[in-house]
Amino acid sequence: VIAGYPMIDFKATLIDGAYHDVDSSVLAFEIAARAAFREGIKKCSPKLLEPIMKVEVVTPEDYMGDVIGDLNSRRGQVSGMDQRGNARVVSAMVPLANMFGYVNALRSMSQGRAQYSMQFDHYEQVPQHIADEIVAKQG
Repeated sequence: VIAGYPMIDFKATLIDGAYHDVDSSVLAFEIAARAAFREGIKKCSPKLLEPIMKVEVVTPEDYMGDVIGDLNSRRGQVSGMDQRGNARVVSAMVPLANMFGYVNALRSMSQGRAQYSMQFDHYEQVPQHIADEIVAKQG
């Protein structure tokens, strides 16, 4: 609905309807349901969501500042830092849209000595200024 993306996690309840032998058909009910859905969407102000990834970066201490700075520049929220042997582990939540090309950036900033893993964690509302850009691009 927003920029052509699918809707998730919504509930609709039909409270009234009528059947007539002459003009009621499956197609007529589908058309009525679609029209009601479109009208309901206009009234509920849907929000654009984006996948948020749980990211763990294992890096030598020397590159900690660069790694944290880069994650922050990707709209990441650093949630923790730990020690693992001689390496440091940085945990963060980062929007998936900002993780494209991260492997090359990480290799470059750490001279190939850091590694990372990433897995889906949850969906979160896209900041309004970014949502506006996405809608404008989709036309």
